[in-house]
Amino acid sequence: MKQLLFAIVFLLSGSLIHAQEREQQAPAGFDSLRTGIPQGKIDTVSYNSKSVGVTRRALIYTPPGFSKKKKYPVLYLLHGIGGDEKEWLKGGRPQVILDNLYASGKIEPMIVVMPNGRAMKDDRATGNIMAPDKVQAFADFEKDLLNDLIPFIEKKYPVLTSREHRAIAGLSMGGGQSLNFGLGNLDKFAWVGGFSSAPNTKKPEELVPDPEAAKKKLKLLWISCGDNDRLIAFSKRTHDYLYEHGVPHIYYIEPGVHDFKVWKNGLYMFSQFLFKPVDTSTFMKYTILGSPASTNVRSAAYPQILPDNRVVFRTKAPNAQKMQIDLVKKYDMVKDTGGYWKVTTDSVSEGFHYYSLLIDGVAVADPASETFYGMGRMASGIEIPFRGGGYYAVKDVPHGDVRIKRYYSNVTNSWRRLFIYTPPGYDENSNEKYPVLYLLHGGGEDESGWVRQGRTDIILDNLVAEKKAKPMLIVMMDGNFSTGIAGFNEQALRTFENDLKQQVIPFVEKNYRAATDAGNRALAGLSMGGLQTLYAGIKNTQQFSYLGVFSSGWWANQPALYAPQYEFMKSNAATINNNLKRLWIAMGGKEDIAYNNCKIMLSKFDEMNIKYQYSEYPGGHTWPVWRNNLYNFAQELFR
Repeated sequence: MKQLLFAIVFLLSGSLIHAQEREQQAPAGFDSLRTGIPQGKIDTVSYNSKSVGVTRRALIYTPPGFSKKKKYPVLYLLHGIGGDEKEWLKGGRPQVILDNLYASGKIEPMIVVMPNGRAMKDDRATGNIMAPDKVQAFADFEKDLLNDLIPFIEKKYPVLTSREHRAIAGLSMGGGQSLNFGLGNLDKFAWVGGFSSAPNTKKPEELVPDPEAAKKKLKLLWISCGDNDRLIAFSKRTHDYLYEHGVPHIYYIEPGVHDFKVWKNGLYMFSQFLFKPVDTSTFMKYTILGSPASTNVRSAAYPQILPDNRVVFRTKAPNAQKMQIDLVKKYDMVKDTGGYWKVTTDSVSEGFHYYSLLIDGVAVADPASETFYGMGRMASGIEIPFRGGGYYAVKDVPHGDVRIKRYYSNVTNSWRRLFIYTPPGYDENSNEKYPVLYLLHGGGEDESGWVRQGRTDIILDNLVAEKKAKPMLIVMMDGNFSTGIAGFNEQALRTFENDLKQQVIPFVEKNYRAATDAGNRALAGLSMGGLQTLYAGIKNTQQFSYLGVFSSGWWANQPALYAPQYEFMKSNAATINNNLKRLWIAMGGKEDIAYNNCKIMLSKFDEMNIKYQYSEYPGGHTWPVWRNNLYNFAQELFR
């Protein structure tokens, strides 16, 4: 038994050491000529291109020890818009990089073909290289590659001809070609790499129209770029699409611009994966830098999100004695000699999260991040990518508006503010009246929460475009009528109900084309807003046919508050059930702080035979849960 335990520990230790030693970038001297090692050979070949109607040239690299008695896999390596078949040779020294890798035992022997990707009779990079016919020639190269060059190589050289033994990669324009041709011909290529791919790269949904097929056929999809490359957006949009659809790939960001320093490192890293078993579970670990969070202020490089959703924070504060990041939990930051503090978090769950910088124990907003009113103050927020987040992503669909309106409340004797979402076509369809959802925020937040943190307008735009929800008005009012815990007491709830009924609803129905019957009116809210919904909605089912309660429930330790509510429900159960088309209650799983209160409340509902629909979405008491709640609840409304 001891021997077995020792063997397990040894194997696990070896795995950890291997993981720690995973190579992240090329070492110094990787592209320098080394003496005393076997070297490959570069030749120029000519082939007849029926596609172009001329004889064309390509460079061929054969590996050290090349033998015609052995068959080799092939990498097709493509150049950029200003180059030709010699660009890699002149700027990248691929033969030196590959020879050094062979000598270190890091790559499989392979033939590398460097063609001219400008498929036209005069294929030199002269004159206006951006001329339409020359740009078109790069797209036309697909036919030349598939019908002329590959058959020529497979006839002249001893190569393996299955898709599993064929790879394509390129830089800039050639990177776009590689993604277009490789992903567009998965019956021909199993290994695809784009280094700093240019604007010729097709849109992701065109590149990978069938993600499930791509998952099955691809051995490796590599996308890399320098962090200061002005073309990085094309790589990022491809990565985002692949991530959302669960297609394994390596998204590799490194310090750099649009030059051979980046492309040589891309070749060094990419080539080591080729034609050998790969572990897709490690793909997210291969990067130097992450992508700036979408919630960063303009041009802020940090915080950065790594492909596995760990977050890198970097802040300059040379005079601080201690700095931490409070994101889900607290992380100690480490200061370098330049006064920058840095830390990498654990992998963070999907969607939106509040966070704070702790400077010598004081919680402050990160100046690099957008701020949001939450936790009772302005706080930093960060958006973590989510594979299932397409429903709250901005898409090419008709968009509604979010309008900010002020009204004077005779209930509070003060000016108050609300946000109103109007659906696409509201202004054009001037004779149409719309149903209304009154949507309430939680404690410590305000009327801006459902728009900024919740992405209400984007969610509804997408649902309406997909015909999953009816066009509707959504009114997001300020639910704060007292401070602190008092917001949950009887007086505050009553003030809310009066403001909603006497001020907000009349204001909306006077100023907007709102349908005014109960069947076209819904009320919903999260946390504190859920209690407000229970308080005002249950007592007024003659005004609301739909109620949504997200992450909420009457507090089990406050009988003075809940007892009158249950007594009313018990006495009016038949009316409530008859009037409500939906009493929709949702929780963020057992980790939701309101979970136990909600479960106790639902048991009371069961005793009173109150009809309801229950839903759970894991994630706790957080905005990712409430976005999902809105997405699902909106589809239930006004049917």
